Amino acid sequence: MHIPSLPLNDGNSIPQLGFGTWPLLGEEAASVVSTAIGLGYRHVDTARKYGNEDGVGEGIRRSGVDRADLFITTKFDGEFQGGDRAIAGMHGSLELLGTDYVDLLLIHWPLPARGEFVSTWRTFEKLQAEGLVRSIGVSNFRPEHLDVLRNETDVVPAVNQIQLSPVIQRREQRAYDTEHGIVTESWSPLQGVLDAAVVAEVAEKHGRTPAQTVLRWHVQNGLVVIPKSANAQRLEQNLSIFDFELDAGDLAKLDTLDAGPDAGVDSNVTGH
Repeated sequence: MHIPSLPLNDGNSIPQLGFGTWPLLGEEAASVVSTAIGLGYRHVDTARKYGNEDGVGEGIRRSGVDRADLFITTKFDGEFQGGDRAIAGMHGSLELLGTDYVDLLLIHWPLPARGEFVSTWRTFEKLQAEGLVRSIGVSNFRPEHLDVLRNETDVVPAVNQIQLSPVIQRREQRAYDTEHGIVTESWSPLQGVLDAAVVAEVAEKHGRTPAQTVLRWHVQNGLVVIPKSANAQRLEQNLSIFDFELDAGDLAKLDTLDAGPDAGVDSNVTGH
């Protein structure tokens, strides 16, 4: 199974389809991650807040796949914002994951009322310079938060991971990211959309499942997408989205599901 990669603004690249590990914990996380990698996933997404970096690391070891062939993302929540707290956080995550580096480190959400995401980003820049992380990015950041980073720091985020699906399309956010060379990554890419009649119609046309159809919508919109499942059959189905293509009419039908710019999580308050 060949999963295409998208170039990042720092010269690295990111597999366009990944595996989301929330809310898996402990042995279940280890087992499912190992299964997912065995099926062909090479991009694994976790976070300190998920409490499963140890299980994810164990699953990676069990898979037997060389570390260099994997792309590992983790994220730091408010506990690690400000005061160089992310340095200790990084060393803790590396120990839990059992690796010398992560491929992508994200600020989990901006928490702008705390006023610490700029100093946190500067710490991320240090971690990247030291080689503990290959690429740095953000999650749940709006354009106004990204403008602050662009104006006050030296490195433009490589990735912005946001809640995104045909129901929550965030078109202005995606346009901003594209304009500034930031790859947009979709979390909860299937939420609230699989039972829609138009999804069933397009899926039937192509002989695919609703989930495969929606994931294909993400891919054709130039997004990185990280579905999650603990079911091996669904994990395998979610990989099988690179041998068919939605036409312009299909994409237009799915675009009609957009609930508008105010749908989804408020990134000023929380994250996933």
